[in-house]
Amino acid sequence: MASWSAHSPSIVEYFEGEDFYRCGYCKNEAGSRSHGMWAHSMTVQDYQDLIDRGWRRSGKYVYKPVMDQTCCPQYTIRCRPLLFQPSKSHKKVLKKMLKFLAKGEISKGSFEDEPMDSTMEDAVGGDFALINKLDLKCDLKTLSSDLKASIESEEKKKEKSSKKEGSNELIDPQVIEEKLGSGEPSHSIKVHRGPKPGKGADLSKPPCRKAKEMRKERRQLKLRQQAPAGAFEGLQAPGQPASSLPKAKSNQPKSLEDLIFESSPENASHKLEFTRFLCSSPLEAEHPANGPECGYGSFHQQYWLDGKIIAVGVIDILPYCVSSVYLYYDPDYSFLSLGVYSALREIAFTRQLHERTSQVSYYYMGFYIHSCPKMKYKGQYRPSDLLCPETYIWVPIEQCLPSLDNSKYCRFNQDPQAVDEGRSKEPDRLRVFHKKSVMPYGVYKNHQKDSSEEATVLQYASLVGQKCSERMLLFRN
Repeated sequence: MASWSAHSPSIVEYFEGEDFYRCGYCKNEAGSRSHGMWAHSMTVQDYQDLIDRGWRRSGKYVYKPVMDQTCCPQYTIRCRPLLFQPSKSHKKVLKKMLKFLAKGEISKGSFEDEPMDSTMEDAVGGDFALINKLDLKCDLKTLSSDLKASIESEEKKKEKSSKKEGSNELIDPQVIEEKLGSGEPSHSIKVHRGPKPGKGADLSKPPCRKAKEMRKERRQLKLRQQAPAGAFEGLQAPGQPASSLPKAKSNQPKSLEDLIFESSPENASHKLEFTRFLCSSPLEAEHPANGPECGYGSFHQQYWLDGKIIAVGVIDILPYCVSSVYLYYDPDYSFLSLGVYSALREIAFTRQLHERTSQVSYYYMGFYIHSCPKMKYKGQYRPSDLLCPETYIWVPIEQCLPSLDNSKYCRFNQDPQAVDEGRSKEPDRLRVFHKKSVMPYGVYKNHQKDSSEEATVLQYASLVGQKCSERMLLFRN
């Protein structure tokens, strides 16, 4: 008997970047250039593989800068949380938060904060101009029914062959239909900008929690407050999973967890709470038995201060990392350096996820832009690596900085003979959805007369790599 696979394939529409657009970083009116595609849906594994090739998403728009042509080259950066040690400035931010919560004290001096991609406009810059020009003539309902019929036809053939080969994995057409039906119509693509700080975030109350869990946390908090220093070093902080990461001893500097999860006194001036929940995105939520307790997918992390929401962070939890998407925050609380604070909390969260799911080992911070002073701060979260834009290997940032001081665009792989090992080697195996049929590109191209069509598809294959080109469905009309 045949069985349906748990997840249907990613579905994307690729469009070639042909013009230069306004840069969101240096404000050059015609300096930014990128390739982009619209993700009707995407598996977390596909997105993991894409960001490891220099792609990044903003909503359902997934884009890849043309590194050797764009005015401000954007290098994918990842931090290694398991080895991360907060710097003196990071500790200062955490202690400032603790002092504010405990006593209501506001530190004097500069409130200048690191700009942790506080708006999507900064994240994708001039790519909004590209998106707004798109006019893809595709009826989503028609696409849904066509794809359903195609999948049914393709899988009937697979079912017949599976009896001979012993395979019984199929793609559920109903899952495909629901996936397409829930996406934005591709004939009218619009990018929804992030809500204005403090206004557009979800103001609903935090979800209810079990009374038993709350009583347990109160008991733990009371024990922490009454016990001698160091007596309960291994006890988890309220609302946080138990941590097996080493705790700082009394004669050692405090760890990241010690500073973040330090309990506030009973008479604290303020109360900071956090909630995390799935949010709408092209990423398919997945809950494998061996994965994180919260599963994989896109999440909102809300920061509540005395019952008022002051910040919302958006993260993607992927097979090998936590990827920071962007952060909104109320500018009235900029004195708390919420960009830095949220990044440190997300690093600590990645370490917690690693305890249960060991392959989740990295924290992706988006793009590092050496030529843009306000975006260089991401290099301060050490140890960290930059992605080579030509061979897609990770190189410690310390080895990259001297080259970037001399040139905005650099190949970090020092081996001149090295090539992109994940490149598209067999483009005919790329999967295409066209006229109610899912087919390999080798079949599709035999029916095409437009030579430019082949150039576009081959460009797509070269950018997403062999693995993604074989798994994802490329829609062509």
